Amino acid sequence: MDKTQNLQDVFLNTARRQHISVTLFLVNGVKLQGLITWFDNYSILLKRDGHIQLIYKHAVSTIMPATAIDLQEQLPDDTVKT
Repeated sequence: MDKTQNLQDVFLNTARRQHISVTLFLVNGVKLQGLITWFDNYSILLKRDGHIQLIYKHAVSTIMPATAIDLQEQLPDDTVKT
């Protein structure tokens, strides 16, 4: 794995690649659900029912995947503590 990847990128990329549905909670209390189709340092594209939403990361409080995401195999041993 590239040492420059951070936990956030690994988490989002795993959810995107494995097509795991996520719930995004925004800082204002709004709950958004869908599939992550793309992300960068500042934003996330979320797709649901054929519609795509652009969400700015600074507005996101929590991201909850519908199923467990195992990051231990994708991060260096000293990164994830169980």
